[in-house]
Amino acid sequence: MSRPHHANYHDDVDGWVWWLIAAVGLGIPLVLTAMPEFGMVAVGCVAGAVTEALGGGRVLQVVVFAIVSVALIAVVRPLANRNRRQRPELRSGIEALKGRQAVVLERVDEAGGRIKLAGEIWSARSLDAGQAYEPGQRVDVVDIEGATAVVM
Repeated sequence: MSRPHHANYHDDVDGWVWWLIAAVGLGIPLVLTAMPEFGMVAVGCVAGAVTEALGGGRVLQVVVFAIVSVALIAVVRPLANRNRRQRPELRSGIEALKGRQAVVLERVDEAGGRIKLAGEIWSARSLDAGQAYEPGQRVDVVDIEGATAVVM
């Protein structure tokens, strides 16, 4: 007597589909947390799916998943961290103006004056009291206070 076949959802779905479901499941926290490790483990899941699709048994699937995941985390993460440390910080807005050179348009002293900075006319004052800069002189912007450049 043969046993009646009960529809079991798990038996009807190929193993590689479960691996891909796991990969997508790991992709969600990758996006939400911006932790690249989730993406690396998700790639490990895809490797497990490929192993299953090529006929590899469950043990081999898990071994391939583990090797790919660990290898990616061990190799890619240090490379990404090194690259992040080497990349110069991009400064924007007012921060990008600090350290730039400007040309004095109207005498600049501790009370004020005008400079041309990055193609725009700015109010300016000298960093050192008693120091004055004449029109045509080049000055360095050391700080920005509100709408006033502090120069030397």
